[in-house]
Amino acid sequence: MKVFLETERLILRQLTSEDADNLFQLDSDSEVMRFINGGKPTRYETIQHQLLPQWLAYYDQYQGYGFWAAIEKASDEFIGWFHFRPASDNPDEIELGYRLKQPVWGQGYATEGSRALISTGFNELGTQRVAALALLTNKASIRVMEKLGMQFEKKYIHQTHQEEVVKYFLAKSDFW
Repeated sequence: MKVFLETERLILRQLTSEDADNLFQLDSDSEVMRFINGGKPTRYETIQHQLLPQWLAYYDQYQGYGFWAAIEKASDEFIGWFHFRPASDNPDEIELGYRLKQPVWGQGYATEGSRALISTGFNELGTQRVAALALLTNKASIRVMEKLGMQFEKKYIHQTHQEEVVKYFLAKSDFW
């Protein structure tokens, strides 16, 4: 297990091929997937043969960026994942995202893990700008972005989701 960083309550570690079951369980919860794809589960084969190999490739491709399994320290349980990676539409921008199990929603894990990644990015990785997206209807994720000090940038129809999304950002110069 290769730990990337730790917070008071979380360990963020590299994903491994053994995480396919964890990811499948996470993506099988229709409430977790509601703001991703309308609540549809991700097929196990898709996780195992497409998503996980793409995510694992980040560790070789980008030093300090990628997808990180979120482990709750108190229970030693997989509770979801975070990503902190170069944005697909702007390689000078780092995209922040996460997906957490429903039982841990509302406990501050999204903010805690995100804050640690942003701090590591700005202080250790040379990150200059972090962005995050959420569906306009995902008020909880928008609230997390606001708690992190991110600023609203724009609202638009997302090409993949065909729904309204909001984009927030935080520049290193505005970092708390």
